[in-house]
Amino acid sequence: MTFEVSFELQDSDLEHFRDVMRKAQDGAKNLSEQVILANAKNLIRDVKGNVPPFVSDRIKKLETLIAMVEDNEWKIPDEERADVLSALSYFSEAEDLVPDDIPVLGFLDDAIMIELVAQDLSDDIDAFNEFCAYRIREKDRAGDETITHQDWLDAKRRELHSRMRNRRSSRRRTSSFRSIF
Repeated sequence: MTFEVSFELQDSDLEHFRDVMRKAQDGAKNLSEQVILANAKNLIRDVKGNVPPFVSDRIKKLETLIAMVEDNEWKIPDEERADVLSALSYFSEAEDLVPDDIPVLGFLDDAIMIELVAQDLSDDIDAFNEFCAYRIREKDRAGDETITHQDWLDAKRRELHSRMRNRRSSRRRTSSFRSIF
């Protein structure tokens, strides 16, 4: 038997999560990129197992955020890299809103934060996912040998970085949504 629970977060609830994010970011200012990434990876490792689908689905998004920073061919621009690392800094905070050792619910706050971050960085994530799909599709492409693997990868990356920035800029101009950053 399954039991479904759903809830809606109001603006005041989201403001609470923003405050928590800001405190985590302040606390992580002196952490290196490697430490921030390692802490996010530790959460992924800790979550593996019997968790609700809501949590496991968000963990996949967290893995994507980490991959965006670590992918040497994506070459995430500095501004976007800082945004992603800033978002990942939440997972360096020692104390969660809900302690992780509480069965079933322990990772709920982490999953909510991942979802909020993923929504805020959706243009970046979409561009990265498109880049990865393009890279796989074109990996074994036969064709003009004058265009190197690096040439077409660079062209696609520039196109997607530009589109990502344009979409984010456009969305921020037309939306009253306040970023959690």
